[in-house]
Amino acid sequence: MANIFKMMKDTVLAQKNLKKIQNEIRQKTVEHSSAGGEVRVTARGDASLTGIKIEPAALDPNRADKLEKMIMEAVNGALEKAKEMSAEHMQKLMADMGLPNIPGL
Repeated sequence: MANIFKMMKDTVLAQKNLKKIQNEIRQKTVEHSSAGGEVRVTARGDASLTGIKIEPAALDPNRADKLEKMIMEAVNGALEKAKEMSAEHMQKLMADMGLPNIPGL
């Protein structure tokens, strides 16, 4: 019976730690740029975008299709970096807390 209570306590602690980790990841940001920095995108560790910067030189109406590609490249790069940063941060924090590495968290 004591084993069940310990497991329940450990589960509650793990849930609290996971929320802490998720909050920390949500606060971290990454940036990715395309076309030599003409388009820069910033994303949080939870894969939400926090900013898009477009240099005036990229706003030529005759090259709208190129701008669209630059934006897509910058957004996809920022989201990929956010995902990688999130996974690395999660693994480190879980290891620091003595928790097992659980893929996908």
